[in-house]
Amino acid sequence: MRILSLLGLLILVGCGEKPQTEVEQWKAQAESVTIIRDDFGVPHIYGKTDADAVFGLLYAQCEDDFNRVEQNYIWATGRLAEVEGEDAIYSDLRANLFMTKEEAIGNYEKSPDWLKELCDAFADGINYYLHTHPEVKPKLLTRFEPWMPMYFSEGSIGGDIERISIRKIKAFYESGMELPEMEQFQIKKEKEMAEPQGSNGIAISGDLTESGNAMLLINPHTSFYFRGEVHVVSEEGLNAYGAVTWGQFFVYQGFNENTGWMHTSTYTDVMDEFKETIVKNDSSLFYQYGEELRPVETSEITLKYKTGDELKEKKFPLHRTHHGPITHAVDGQWTASGMMWEPVKALEQSYIRTKQDGYTGFREMMDIRTNSSNNTVYADSEGNIAYFHGNFIPKRDTIFDYSSPVDGNNPKTDWQGLHTVDENILVLNPENGWIQNCNSTPYTSALEFSPNRNDYPKYMSRDQENFRGIHAIELLTNQSGYTLDSLIQLAHDTYLPAFEALIPGLIEAYDKNPISKLKEPIEVLRKWDFRTSKESLAMTLAHYYGTECYRQANRPDGLYSMQLVEYWGDESPDSEKLALFQETVYRLKQDFGTWQMPWGEVNRYQRLNGDIRQAFDDTKPSMPIGFASGRWGALAAYGARYDNGTKKIYGTRGNSFVAVVEFGDKVKAKTILAGGQSGNPDSPHFDDQIQMYADIQWKDAAYYKEDVLERAVKTYKPGE
Repeated sequence: MRILSLLGLLILVGCGEKPQTEVEQWKAQAESVTIIRDDFGVPHIYGKTDADAVFGLLYAQCEDDFNRVEQNYIWATGRLAEVEGEDAIYSDLRANLFMTKEEAIGNYEKSPDWLKELCDAFADGINYYLHTHPEVKPKLLTRFEPWMPMYFSEGSIGGDIERISIRKIKAFYESGMELPEMEQFQIKKEKEMAEPQGSNGIAISGDLTESGNAMLLINPHTSFYFRGEVHVVSEEGLNAYGAVTWGQFFVYQGFNENTGWMHTSTYTDVMDEFKETIVKNDSSLFYQYGEELRPVETSEITLKYKTGDELKEKKFPLHRTHHGPITHAVDGQWTASGMMWEPVKALEQSYIRTKQDGYTGFREMMDIRTNSSNNTVYADSEGNIAYFHGNFIPKRDTIFDYSSPVDGNNPKTDWQGLHTVDENILVLNPENGWIQNCNSTPYTSALEFSPNRNDYPKYMSRDQENFRGIHAIELLTNQSGYTLDSLIQLAHDTYLPAFEALIPGLIEAYDKNPISKLKEPIEVLRKWDFRTSKESLAMTLAHYYGTECYRQANRPDGLYSMQLVEYWGDESPDSEKLALFQETVYRLKQDFGTWQMPWGEVNRYQRLNGDIRQAFDDTKPSMPIGFASGRWGALAAYGARYDNGTKKIYGTRGNSFVAVVEFGDKVKAKTILAGGQSGNPDSPHFDDQIQMYADIQWKDAAYYKEDVLERAVKTYKPGE
């Protein structure tokens, strides 16, 4: 009888359902997801669980721009040279110096179960997209894995790792030496010339708004098309709207019904360099640490690179001390780079941030302390406004100057844990009623209610102002009655304070030494009110002159960018001012046949295809833009690169995704994208927002389900 029972049980087991295949599992999860595309193509993703929502979010991102999703992970995981060739191999080495694939897998495996589920959903959403779109041919990554987000754990532009110089890594690994002094000077000059990175965040208390509700300006300055606009909702409490960096599963800049968060690049010192004293004993390497010799952690990695139609390999040693990986040499010594590298906690913080419903929870989330490269400007439905300057800040012995490499041999130079959030620079509900940060000093973030610089160690922040910060303070002071529309207008104010510092000195130099062929352009500048517009001749002259100063003018040591402009406007020799202005006028005549070029004829928007690095062409259609570079103090920054082989200027970075948000009984928001939601030139949403962008006509964000349904154009499940 017992034998018959066992046989019956075996028959029942044998007749049971077969385990689902991977594709069947994807299809089953897709049934728990609904994607609604609104009239601007913004995806509103609804899932039963957070993991379902993440699955749908990544699927929708791939629909909009798989090219950028894939590219971000090719770069982040250290496989760029397999696509771009040997020149990219030191970018790949940098990624692996901080985390190898095996270490990334280990970090995934030690993650809490809820985070693993999100990472699984991330990979499944992308892989299901590739399965259902066989016409899409990846450049390299035909399958995505759940450990990949460990490399891309917060959404800023490249994160801290991009501050590690690839040129210095290359010099060290090819010759064991540091970069020549002239090359280091050239890097410094290129950094000064580049369009400033960063963002504007402004929070307004209800005391200063028409409605009595707090408001937030979310104004990141990124490379165009760097983030898409999304709305992601689950039945587990997720309901976040905003910008997502392609390939990530959390809203990086955005809001939910009760809280809004905006990140600006921080100049808090969160990375340090430690010069190591290396001792070789037989075939082993050690480094001096106090009175002891410690073994250098050494391994080897093989990286692939493309050459022609084949892949070749190159081996590199990886060396680490407890300070971090050896990345370059300083004064002939191996130097380790220390920075925040806790990918599991960083991913946790990035996701948990999106689900907070008030200041208490948001403040507790900040205690995770892995948001290392950013400041945070905050507002909520309770009426709170706040500013967190940095988040991950190591404690250091202030007798050492950490702005330069320190002696890793001395244990006293080690980090001594992290500052608490309360020890960091924090502004909460200042009496003036507003907070601003434009990547400038936190000590002017709230007028006289700003933090006191004497209360903090020097490494907490660079005390440097910039023209955007000056502009924001001037606009915000003694103003009230804000609405969403008036906040949008404030964010596009046309005044450019840098030129009020730069141009009068040029005019004064001309008045002392008149040059007849400069008379007309000087008179145009003399009558100018330092405001940008598409029609302005003065704006064109001023931009080209300022750019010429950055290219060629003398640079006294120790001056940062704003001080350089002030020096060129005031103290630089009159002969240099006039020579550079003559060069400016000459260049305009050479390029356009006349110096009388309206700014909008020169400053253009053009998007010809979905390439990550856009090609520009003066002979093809483009449109005028009246905005200006953030370098000159424009809050609505519109910056360009200058190696296009074109005569006109084409925008590549600045205002990309921007939002204004009002918190009350219901959240309200308006947003705009440079271009559109899709990276596909055949999509109606490739550039359907650019005219609105140029005309400062923002769209309403559909946040509540009834609003989403009213504007729904397409409703479907992944795979349909």
